[in-house]
Amino acid sequence: MNEIIEKEKMLIEDMIYEVRGVQVMLDSDIAKLYCVETKRVNEAVKNNPDKFPERFSFVITDLEKNNLWSKFSTANISSKSRTNPRVFTEQGLYMLATILKSKVATAVSIAIMDTFVKMRHYINYNKNFLPYKFMLLENKVDDNTKRINELFNKFDPKVIVKDYIFFEGDFYDAYSLFLDIISLSQEEIIIIDNYAGKNLLDLLKNIDKKIIIVSKNIDEILKKKYEEQYNNITFVNNHSFHDRFIIIDRKKLYSCGASFKDLGKKCFTINELNDEFYLNRILRLVHL
Repeated sequence: MNEIIEKEKMLIEDMIYEVRGVQVMLDSDIAKLYCVETKRVNEAVKNNPDKFPERFSFVITDLEKNNLWSKFSTANISSKSRTNPRVFTEQGLYMLATILKSKVATAVSIAIMDTFVKMRHYINYNKNFLPYKFMLLENKVDDNTKRINELFNKFDPKVIVKDYIFFEGDFYDAYSLFLDIISLSQEEIIIIDNYAGKNLLDLLKNIDKKIIIVSKNIDEILKKKYEEQYNNITFVNNHSFHDRFIIIDRKKLYSCGASFKDLGKKCFTINELNDEFYLNRILRLVHL
């Protein structure tokens, strides 16, 4: 089953289209990935109408169907079809995953969610280089030059967006970006957060790199218990900071508007600060 999932995961990028200004997937493509009939996907909506408002799922119009059919050779639709396909936004896919329950559906749902996050990171990072925010997605005309997986290959997958804003409820996306940032490290991660606690330690306990946590409110009992079992974190008590920061290998500096234990609870930003002067000043404040 894992081999099937990995194979299909490579194709998910080609199954995401933009309709009405949002990224969506066709009911037939979702059914293919979930190894079920398309009618079962649509039955999930029919049997649970309250769970699928229009911002989660909608049936595309004749014009939208013909546009997809004419623009995208990979689109699993026909201009001669008597019924128009239903599409699902990312929120709709989350909801659908709670209804279509199976081992395959769970694994595929995770792969789809990861792909949506990857695409948002890609689009946000490259928005300054594109004349229109989704131009490359909308003009994916042929399989040779416009396929979205080829666009990914043009950029370093380890590049993280420089400025990112999250809204209340963006729990997965926020933690995903946090993990992406710390995965950049080759040797050392410095985290400055006055409210560092159990939630943060749970994320870091299995990371085999040197980690320094700087905080003025370190729970001594929690610290002692952690150090009795793990040895990858050095705790530094410091009262010099109000905001939260991440420093990667003493080369990259990120600021975060929310405590790392509260990512996704309220609207906040994560920004990369490309200024060696500020990076060095912060390192001096930490006495490192």
